[in-house]
Amino acid sequence: MIGRPERARWTPPLRRRRGPGWADQAPTWQQARPVLIAAALDRASARPSGNWFVVGASRDVRAGGGPCGRTVGGEEVVLWRSDDGELRAGPGICPHLGAPLRDSRVVCGTLVCHWHGLVLDGGPFAGWEPYPVHDDGVLVWVRLDAVGGEVPSPRPMVPERPAPGSGVASVFTAAGRCEPQDVIANRLDPWHGSWFHPYSFVDLTVVRGPEGDAADADDAFVVDVSFRVTRRLVVPVRAEFTAPEPRTVVMRITEGEGATSVVETHATPLSGPSAERPRTAVVEAVVAASDRRGFALARAAAPALRPLMRHTAGRLWRDDLAYAERRWALRSTNRFPG
Repeated sequence: MIGRPERARWTPPLRRRRGPGWADQAPTWQQARPVLIAAALDRASARPSGNWFVVGASRDVRAGGGPCGRTVGGEEVVLWRSDDGELRAGPGICPHLGAPLRDSRVVCGTLVCHWHGLVLDGGPFAGWEPYPVHDDGVLVWVRLDAVGGEVPSPRPMVPERPAPGSGVASVFTAAGRCEPQDVIANRLDPWHGSWFHPYSFVDLTVVRGPEGDAADADDAFVVDVSFRVTRRLVVPVRAEFTAPEPRTVVMRITEGEGATSVVETHATPLSGPSAERPRTAVVEAVVAASDRRGFALARAAAPALRPLMRHTAGRLWRDDLAYAERRWALRSTNRFPG
């Protein structure tokens, strides 16, 4: 039973909003300076990635399941797990006669080509070389040195998350006609939130923008914003946006309900650098956490919550991919402002 002192400290997460409507909110276009967003994008682009690319959710590649096929930078990739759950990856083209290995089968932890039965156990074979892979428990990463073109690193730069087992994780994936930089630029423009997504965000204020050069650890956007639950009920928080590497932006709640929760937006190029109509995948991981005692119920209900979390992310990215695609369309025809 909750004692009186604990009752006194408890506060409800919801607040009643009495702020202005959409048309009456303060414009943000003067604060959202193109040169500031471009500078933040340039600094993110200059940071090393070690040639690591996010290709999907960890749960997409299941032990005992079939192979998982992805395309990164125009290169076909196949992933699967051994019988003991070890993640394996390599080129998605069979070294024998070019069959698509994503359509093959996994038998006793080995990949068996469905054209002629060639068996790959994850080691080098006849010119087929495995790719380095990393499973961080939420997302799967593949290192593609030929695509990345950087100095390789042994592990990807995985953002700090709530302690394992303490949160509820969900992964949403979508694709659009744009380049990774267009997705990252969208996330480095927090000012559009309450204008472009009024169904989710209200009362957004950018408290502080990024400062310093690429090596500055304080290169971040700090935002006060309320997540809309109903027309009048909101959850106010303070969040921080950072870009730890060229294809990732992390939003971390630093104060308010759900502090330490993160939203990771990863942009993975699908097409090669010479594609006339580039395509980019958005892989967004949400790891929600809370210190409220009742959050244990949310963790227990995670299988039911994940589809709702993906639905929410999908609604936002329907609009944000339109933003990214519009940005690419203007850039590709030299009509982008600035």
